[in-house]
This record gives sequence, C-alpha cells and structure tokens, in this order.
Amino acid sequence: MTLAVEIASWTLILLGSFFTIVGAVGLVRMPEVFTRMHAASVIDTAGVGYLILGMGLQAGFGLVTLKLLFLLLLFVFTGPVVTHALAQACLHEGIEPQLSEDRRDMVRARLADPQDGRKPS
Repeated sequence: MTLAVEIASWTLILLGSFFTIVGAVGLVRMPEVFTRMHAASVIDTAGVGYLILGMGLQAGFGLVTLKLLFLLLLFVFTGPVVTHALAQACLHEGIEPQLSEDRRDMVRARLADPQDGRKPS
C-alpha cells in the first residue's frame, strides 16, 4: 500500500471516529427527541460514511471493498427514511419540538408591520 493511500485511509478513519464521538455526545446532551435525531444522523451519515470509506481504502480494491460500499449505500438510503418515520411518529403522538422562539410568529409580525425592525415580544 502506498503512503498516500495509507495517509488518506487513516485520515478518513480518524475523521469518522471524530464525527461518531461528536454524535454520541450530542445524543447524551440534547434535550429532546428531535435534536437527538439530528445527533444520531451525524453518526449515521458522517461517522459511518467516513469510517467505511477509510476501511475500504485499507482493504484495497476487491470483494471486501464492494461489501463495504454496499453497507455504505444501505446506511445512506435507510438512515433518512428511518429518521423521517421516527419524526412523523413523534409528531403523530403529539410531541412538539421545543423551540426557544417560534420563528413563524416573527415572520408574521414582520409581514404585518414591515417598518418595525424590532423583534416581536
């Protein structure tokens, strides 16, 4: 294995590990289900994606890399579908997102009085 491929693969593996750790910390620290879903999607897309690409470079070009690419495609296509289904189920059960401010009210207030540049209270 050439030095460039070795450096690229370890860079991808370390980057994937970083995003996985950041997503795991986000799962613990986030206050509600919707923001936790965002942290989990960071793990799914960035963390696993970079890890699989780095492992594919480590494995070389062959059957193992093809299997890793199939796993990557599985994560890329199923992750957003599962996240969307979970968010829809939460909304169906009446779980509302916790926002510090409702931005829709701010837009309505600006449309009602465009000369007033102040933040609505």
